[in-house]
Amino acid sequence: MAKSSSSKSSNTFGFLGFLWRLLASLALVLITFNPTGNSYFHWVSDAFSAGDTQAVHYFAGAILLACWAIFVKSTIDSLGSMGTILSTAIIGTGIWLLIDMGAINADSTSAITWLLLIALAILLAAGLSWAHLKRRITGQVEVDDVEG
Repeated sequence: MAKSSSSKSSNTFGFLGFLWRLLASLALVLITFNPTGNSYFHWVSDAFSAGDTQAVHYFAGAILLACWAIFVKSTIDSLGSMGTILSTAIIGTGIWLLIDMGAINADSTSAITWLLLIALAILLAAGLSWAHLKRRITGQVEVDDVEG
């Protein structure tokens, strides 16, 4: 029996698939907060300080909250608690190694902030991609992946 194109496309995963997940994760993280001052956090903080919060601030916040819930739940469901902890440890010690090697200046708050935001995006992308990667590496299919 031939696979339908939609079934085939949902079962393939490659570098481009990971890259799209990484870009989506990076967008979510950097839209929420970044050190440039152009983020949801800064936008709402400025409005709150001016006493000018409006429905649009709450609406955008609700959308961001929904996106975060989807990304975080997918990451935890995919990696599990132990996988999330191990991934965080690997990323964290990788940052430490970069600092220890002198590639990153530990005194630069901006550099550390950017690195942590990128690391968070990598963790989310890894979580969003893990079921696909695991299937490719081991041949095991997650129960949620089986169509019924």
